[in-house]
Amino acid sequence: MFPFFFDGTMVLLLPAMALALYAQSKVKRAYKKYSQIDSSAGLTGAETARRLLRENGIVDVAVEETGGTLSDHYDPRVKVVRLSSGIYRGHHLAGLAVAAHEVGHAIQHAGGYFALNLRHTFLPVANIGSWASFPLFIIGFMFQSPQMVDIGILLYAGVVGFQLITLPVEFNASSRAMAQLVDGQYLQASEAAHAKKVLNAAALTYVAATATAVMHLVRLLILRQGMRD
Repeated sequence: MFPFFFDGTMVLLLPAMALALYAQSKVKRAYKKYSQIDSSAGLTGAETARRLLRENGIVDVAVEETGGTLSDHYDPRVKVVRLSSGIYRGHHLAGLAVAAHEVGHAIQHAGGYFALNLRHTFLPVANIGSWASFPLFIIGFMFQSPQMVDIGILLYAGVVGFQLITLPVEFNASSRAMAQLVDGQYLQASEAAHAKKVLNAAALTYVAATATAVMHLVRLLILRQGMRD
């Protein structure tokens, strides 16, 4: 067998890695393109987020500016929608789409959306698995300890579970965002397709991350099968 980092199972990761690179490129292109097209509503991402929150009767969620690019997220622990500066201050279609998507998560939280709550339950396991699973697996593999390898695999399975649960959460938030923007007449008919392209590009990054995580797990299981108990 090849050394752990360069064994034959590495080929399993190549399609997922290619998809991840494509997804990152696509989301960057979509953001660059549609952040240069002003929306007819003339609202910034911050204004859009605050209006949508009010329209949904959510008064306990703040909207804040955060650093970075495409670092936008909803923090359910402190009930804050954080928007990167380009989204927070911009009047463009990308800003409306991303801001509405993050508000979609706040709406999920306020309504007790099952998949979101389930993801929060998995978060501690995923956090532990993300830093502990591979070291445990590698040490167990090097010293031929099936028990340690199995613990590493089990922890990484929690990471995969978290990624799988994330998919419906993100797709649902995007669906809510488009419905809010269209029904609230934030977008003209010709603009809706452009906003959807931004959200679809972002969604592909989550699909790629999930595919990569699944293939990593498959690889670990194959390597485990090759060990002697």
